[in-house]
Amino acid sequence: MEMYIGEGFAGDGVNASHINIMIGPRDGVVGQAFSTSLATPSQGHCPFMVVIKPNVPAKPMTLYVNKAAIDGELHGNATWGASQAAIAKAVTEALLKGTLPAEAEDEWCIVTANWVNPGCTDLDEVFANNYRACTVAIEAAMEKLPGRQQLQQALPQLGNPFYTPK
Repeated sequence: MEMYIGEGFAGDGVNASHINIMIGPRDGVVGQAFSTSLATPSQGHCPFMVVIKPNVPAKPMTLYVNKAAIDGELHGNATWGASQAAIAKAVTEALLKGTLPAEAEDEWCIVTANWVNPGCTDLDEVFANNYRACTVAIEAAMEKLPGRQQLQQALPQLGNPFYTPK
C-alpha cells in the first residue's frame, strides 16, 4: 500500500498557512489514520470532512484536522470556512487535473493537518494561503519531494518563520 506525504507553507504573519498531508488508499495506513482521527476527537480538535459545499464533499474524501484549538468566532470562521474551502478547492482541482490518479476519487482518502493562527485577521488571505499551501503539499506528496538534492541545497539555509539558527 502506497502512502504519499507532503508539506506546504504559504504566506506570512498571522494569516499564513502550514499544511501537512497524507494521501493514499482507504484500505491502507492513510485510511486507518482517517478513520481513527474521525472517530477520536479531542478537546479543541474535532476532525471534520472537507466539503465543497454542504452535502458535496471533496473527493477523494478528505479529513481536516486543526492544529490550533478554535479560539473565537473569527478563528472558527477562518478554520471551518476559509481554510476548509481552500482545502476543498485544492483537493478537487488536483483530482480533476490529474495530479491525483483516477483511482484516488473513490479508493483513496486524504488527511490534512492545518495550521490557522488564532490571531488571523483576514479570511480572504487565510483562504488564499491555505489554497497555495495545500496545492504545494499535494504536489510535493505525489512527486515524493523533497529530493536528496533539494535537501542538500536547503540545509545551509535551515530556518522557519519562528526560528533561524545563528
